Amino acid sequence: MITVTFNAFSFLQKKLLQKGIECRNRELVLETGTCASDLIEQMALGAEEVEAVFINGKVVSRETVLRHQDRVALVPPGTPGPYRVFLGFIKGKNIG
Repeated sequence: MITVTFNAFSFLQKKLLQKGIECRNRELVLETGTCASDLIEQMALGAEEVEAVFINGKVVSRETVLRHQDRVALVPPGTPGPYRVFLGFIKGKNIG
């Protein structure tokens, strides 16, 4: 078993709170080998509802296996343009 700290942001936070699922600095105990996509499913979210997964402050693949004491955050689609590049959702393109 592992323990992680879970957060959801923006629309996901509202949605989870409406379902009675706490999602602000929540400690979760998970099975060893749980990946980010498993966590999304456990939170009763569809894959299309999560644009980015952060683990310990970095954007990662949904197939990343969570480790003990990771900080995990889910971000929904709709983050404004420039922030998508700064946060690492998409790679920047050279302009000009």
